[in-house]
Amino acid sequence: MIKPRFISFEGGEGSGKSTQIKLLAKKLSKYGEVITTREPGGTVEAELIRNLLVKGKKNKWSGVVETLLLYAARKDHIDKIILPNLKKNKWVLCDRFKESTLIYQGYGKNVDIDLIKKLDKIITNNLTPDFTFILDINPRVGLRRSKRKSNIETRYENMSLAFHNKIRKGFKTIAKSNRKRFILINANQDINLLHDKIWNEMTKRINAK
Repeated sequence: MIKPRFISFEGGEGSGKSTQIKLLAKKLSKYGEVITTREPGGTVEAELIRNLLVKGKKNKWSGVVETLLLYAARKDHIDKIILPNLKKNKWVLCDRFKESTLIYQGYGKNVDIDLIKKLDKIITNNLTPDFTFILDINPRVGLRRSKRKSNIETRYENMSLAFHNKIRKGFKTIAKSNRKRFILINANQDINLLHDKIWNEMTKRINAK
């Protein structure tokens, strides 16, 4: 028996997280039931908060306000989706989790990192994925991809290239901080080749074939 895990995917805009989660979920389904979800969002109520965050003018919220909104959504998501499904011994694959807040609001918007870590401890009890794939892509390429896909959820896409460069640098920095948990992969390649690399990394960690 292979124990189900909590796995998150992180990366900048247009890095292909959603596509890779779908491919991985299909592959993992032979090892148990798989739940796919996303942040911000994942529940009906948290999706309402998502709409506030990803739509509208790029400067309508400060970084601190965004952080508080994200943790409100995250608490609902954890309580209603993530923890119940982990307790039922299901795989949980999440498109973004706590590292996105650390990087986008902390590195990107200069919110105090200690504040984010304190909120995480208080609100989530430091719930952490078993491992996290970080899909790395040049922001210029990723933003072109992302803007082709959506003309509604574009608030973050409309932020400056300098902001997105900080996001990329932040993800690469945390990837180096814990190589056992964070798996940094070049996302600027063929979808199937990228999936093969992700699956290869998965098999090392869960002893699958």
